[in-house]
Amino acid sequence: MKGTYDKAFENVVRLRVMSILMVNTEYDFNSFKDLLEVTDGNLASHLKNLEKQEYISVNKSFVGRKPMTAYTATEKGKKAFQEHLEFLEILIKENKL
Repeated sequence: MKGTYDKAFENVVRLRVMSILMVNTEYDFNSFKDLLEVTDGNLASHLKNLEKQEYISVNKSFVGRKPMTAYTATEKGKKAFQEHLEFLEILIKENKL
């Protein structure tokens, strides 16, 4: 079977984070929080999980005097996510009635 199931994307928040980063060069913490409608702590733990897997990278900066944390998908993360999507597509096709 082509494609690979990846437990990192089992959770819907992490799946959605990667989906967002696949179509956006960079996305910031507050924008994720608003779009995904999750708490700070919940989002932070999922982002930390993806960072630990080296699927996303973190860029901390200041806009004026306000701190901003932005995230980008790494090449490793993009590849893993694409393989996971291929796995899901094959799974769906195989189970079609």
